[in-house]
Amino acid sequence: MKTYRVGIIGVGFIGKVHAYGHLNLPLFYDPLPFRTHITHVCTSRVETAEKACLTLGADVATTDFRAITENPDIDIVHICTPNNRHLEALLSAMAAGKHIYCDKPLVADLDEAAAIAAALPAYTGTAQMTLQNRFFPATLHARQLVDEGFLGQPLEFRAAYLHAGSADPTAPLKWKLAAEAGGGVIADLGSHVFDLVHYLLGDYAEVNACTRIAYSQRPSADDPNSLVPVTAEDCVMLTARMASGALGQIEATKLATGTEDELRVEIHGTLGALRFNTMDPHHLEAFDARAADSPIGGRRGWTHIDTGQRYPKPGGFPSPKNAIGWMRAHMACLYNFLAAVDAGVPAEPGLAQGLYLQRLMARVKESDARKAWVTV
Repeated sequence: MKTYRVGIIGVGFIGKVHAYGHLNLPLFYDPLPFRTHITHVCTSRVETAEKACLTLGADVATTDFRAITENPDIDIVHICTPNNRHLEALLSAMAAGKHIYCDKPLVADLDEAAAIAAALPAYTGTAQMTLQNRFFPATLHARQLVDEGFLGQPLEFRAAYLHAGSADPTAPLKWKLAAEAGGGVIADLGSHVFDLVHYLLGDYAEVNACTRIAYSQRPSADDPNSLVPVTAEDCVMLTARMASGALGQIEATKLATGTEDELRVEIHGTLGALRFNTMDPHHLEAFDARAADSPIGGRRGWTHIDTGQRYPKPGGFPSPKNAIGWMRAHMACLYNFLAAVDAGVPAEPGLAQGLYLQRLMARVKESDARKAWVTV
């Protein structure tokens, strides 16, 4: 059985999520046709690298990402750093032919995306973006139903990714709200909801967007008594027209007081409708307009489909009927990548999808700046 040697660059919140997948995949996927071992971890400081190494049972702690990306003993590279630190590590790993699992968004801006696009034709590894919301059984089943024509012709949709963290003016300014770090809600939450809409409805045709910065200054993360300028948006709202003609509203915000981590999507077509909410990830809701509505309503109405943890084999643990959570979708996303690596086939969503989302996010920002519709 092949054992893949893994290096993780960035072991903050999302790095720990990626590591959790590697440490637990053998329990959730049985039999797992391969094994992985986290051998190297990289962070920006020696003390955090050594702590991560001890926590994860890795062999080597480093502060130089090249000790991972250019190491002949490493098979798989995870990129889990802030957005503006992806580019160098990505290009190094691509040049070395490493398999790459990259957190979203791909890079910080269009210029960096152009560098990745230029390197992509020569890249020989397998790569995937961490877009885990595709990998709930509910969203996998939604895609199946769309492909089967359950919706008929898609007519309209609405989608939102709602957080509340920026509603508080005393919340400190972290890198995700700093434009210079490639932050802002468009990159942070928007990339997820834009991708899920794309996954279910296909290409975008044009967008008309507006953004908001709720407070021009926030307390510094390093010194709470010092106010620093906020340089990236807290909220984006846009109207999107898809290549299919479907028209919809998309929102990504950290100003939605009362929400926690709520990603929801609703699609209406000529023959049916679908809706999903990460606050109830166990269910996909479906409406079949072909069902009889008589007598007295017949069987017409919304159906809660118990998608639960009904992953195909070998992903059967703990049980199809157990309630599913956010981490399980991340594990399914990672397994999808590793299975592609093991089979020697491309993984989806790959770096090309990362580039597509980067260009889309740039069009959203352009639309906001011009206060006009922009072609995607």
